[in-house]
Amino acid sequence: MMSADGQAQRPIGIFDSGLGGLTVVQAIRRDLPSEHVTYLGDTARVPYGTRSPDTVVRYARACARALTRRQIKALVVACNTVSAVALDLLSAELDVPVMGVIEPGAVAAVQAAEELGCERIGVLGTASTISSGAYPAAVARLSTRIEVICEPAPLLVPLAEEGWTDGQVPELAAERYLRPLVDANARVIVLGCTHYPLLHDVIESVARRLAGREITIVDSAKATATSLGGLLSAKGLAQSEPGPGSAELTVTDVPKSFAAVAGRFLGAEVPKVRQIDLTTA
Repeated sequence: MMSADGQAQRPIGIFDSGLGGLTVVQAIRRDLPSEHVTYLGDTARVPYGTRSPDTVVRYARACARALTRRQIKALVVACNTVSAVALDLLSAELDVPVMGVIEPGAVAAVQAAEELGCERIGVLGTASTISSGAYPAAVARLSTRIEVICEPAPLLVPLAEEGWTDGQVPELAAERYLRPLVDANARVIVLGCTHYPLLHDVIESVARRLAGREITIVDSAKATATSLGGLLSAKGLAQSEPGPGSAELTVTDVPKSFAAVAGRFLGAEVPKVRQIDLTTA
């Protein structure tokens, strides 16, 4: 049996439907710089947000199996859609700790709302995430006073994937999705999809313009990295070896924009992006 210290040297597995989960990789590498990470982007089947729950579960199982074969010590589901519909199932089926992005994001949003003294949180997410009711449920477990207003924002995913992160097109899309939240007096808005931080500046600017005051934008990727550090320490799985960790990037298909986006988030030394087949990985 491998010792806890031996397990601690293993990588953290992270998966998402495509590019968005790189925001979680970036946050983990910033907050936990000694940790090794292996990332899987299911770019051949992106987006998950428009799929049925049964399909999302099937895809999630395939991604999780591919990563657990790589001897990971923990799994981060860097996809709000999978976190909403398949997290409990993965937690029950896998022998490693499993963390999603919804609970950490909800915790950060409630903390921000309590600091502002406001009673409404807005959530932007994919259709699947919003219809699941996962964010209202997560917030309700933390506070019975705070109401959650949700708005599906499907166009933000392809905009992020295509690199359309500034200019009139993303501004108009952001305004369309943010207006109901701002009109409902939500002063805290959660980016309920890991693709959305690519549009953080546009979303923040448009939200503040519509509201005429400061709006707090919660990035669940940052909150997830913080929660992951606590989980690894509690389980005795935190990396004990000094020095910088490594990052391995794998995808199920190789879009032209993937390496460029990886470079923006991970810096100049971007590892080679390797394509894998989930049926044989």
